[in-house]
Amino acid sequence: MSDRQTLAIDDEVLSPERIADPHSYFSVLREHDPVHWNEKYRAWFIHRYDDVLDALRDPRFSSERIGAAYDRLTDEQKAQRQPTYDILMDWLVFRDPPDHTRLRRLVSRAFTPRAVEAWRDRVTGVVDELIDGLSDEEHFDLIEDFAYPIPAVVIAEMMGVPAEDRDRFKDWSDDVMILVFGARGVGDRRARAQQGLIELAAYLGDLVAHYRQHPADNIISNLVEASEGDDSLEDPEIVANCVLFLFGGHETTTNLIGNGIRVLLNHPGQLQKLREDLSLIKPAVEEILRFDGPSKMEVRTLADEVDMGDKTLPAGDMVYLVQHAANRDPEAFDQPDRFDISRDPNNHIGFGFGLHFCLGASVARLEGTIALEALVRRLPNLELGPEPEVWVPTMLSRGLEHLPVSLT
Repeated sequence: MSDRQTLAIDDEVLSPERIADPHSYFSVLREHDPVHWNEKYRAWFIHRYDDVLDALRDPRFSSERIGAAYDRLTDEQKAQRQPTYDILMDWLVFRDPPDHTRLRRLVSRAFTPRAVEAWRDRVTGVVDELIDGLSDEEHFDLIEDFAYPIPAVVIAEMMGVPAEDRDRFKDWSDDVMILVFGARGVGDRRARAQQGLIELAAYLGDLVAHYRQHPADNIISNLVEASEGDDSLEDPEIVANCVLFLFGGHETTTNLIGNGIRVLLNHPGQLQKLREDLSLIKPAVEEILRFDGPSKMEVRTLADEVDMGDKTLPAGDMVYLVQHAANRDPEAFDQPDRFDISRDPNNHIGFGFGLHFCLGASVARLEGTIALEALVRRLPNLELGPEPEVWVPTMLSRGLEHLPVSLT
């Protein structure tokens, strides 16, 4: 078998069936072709837990794919897409050491455990207010009416965004998601995403200038003030990474809450177990992250040739590290397709691992834990509605666009 000969299987990752249920497809590849060359996407897909973990540790699997992608463009494409790349190139998640080390050291000061924990009461208040408004509804959309508004309000307040501008952030975040997560069937996605990026960056640039003159207790002010010796963040770096925080803060937490309640409602025995012992909420959230978490896969570019399994992966190739497949690997987890809220140990990689472990993981865990515990405790008659659920058709993330529910 040559390195790029693979299992005879349809390579369409984003078919409607695989958007709705990616796990069955990933399971076949994990067992029969764990380092899989996908001809359609011209990339390697890695499925086994140990291989994914090794790749997340290995500096040859580079995060700096934005510059490489830009270099492959024609001169005309470069001119058209320059504003997008100017912003994305400063994203922390697209940098390798030493640039990544410097940026993360400065940026992480806005996400210390103490800073995140200080938001507990506010998150609880937002969650309780939303449930108050839904408790008399017979039917509602869990995503639109609950899972999305929580992080939308919280991340905007954390960043220092005026309340009247939050709805604008929803549109901008959706536009960015189309590009970064690889949405299916959106023909003008680059133009839409770029326009959203330009508008959002201009808006955030004004906020950065404001908080330089009028510091406050928020993330933008923390980033403006972050320094170490003579080193500090430049305004374009602050703006670019605030775009990242806004986008990540919306999508990850919304999908964690939406996927989480769907999984619980589809596993009534585990849901009842949680209702009887709410102290299990933290391990329940970890099991949701393993079983059907918001991050489906991460992307890397090979800085050097890598041997993995029986394959040789050439330098310059793109690689997808499939977290969803790794988190269901029977070599790493006992009965991996069983949802068990008391699973211990649970060494999932739902938030990544190593240098690029999700910086906002503590925020997502806080919001997800509070939201899911409140739903389970306050709405004991919650059940899935009769209308079909709708998944967002993206490569890298796993999340619902609509989740109809009922109160019986």
